[in-house]
Amino acid sequence: MERRQNLEHTSLLVLSLLSREDMYGYQMITEIQKKLDSSFTMKEGTLYPILKKLEASEAVESYEQPVPGGRIRKYYHLTAAGRQLLRREEEAWHTYEKSINQILKCESGGILPEGS
Repeated sequence: MERRQNLEHTSLLVLSLLSREDMYGYQMITEIQKKLDSSFTMKEGTLYPILKKLEASEAVESYEQPVPGGRIRKYYHLTAAGRQLLRREEEAWHTYEKSINQILKCESGGILPEGS
């Protein structure tokens, strides 16, 4: 498998969300919870370092936009480099998933022998 740049699989979730539309941080967190039926939650302490790393690698750009009430909200936008990274991350994920499924579906019907 191609050597990965140490991006976690959570980066794949963020890239995938941003491929659909520009979003702000809390919006991403709630979308992930909604789409994954709350079986996985992403905390701000996980999301923002990922966004910072993606922004430093120029996969994501941020911009600020005023919202009602006079506040400024920071949105994130997927760049062309980010779309390429998303494709590579999706391929790596599918390779990983296929490998895991091959192990889980071994001829004995699972990893553990009966009676374990």
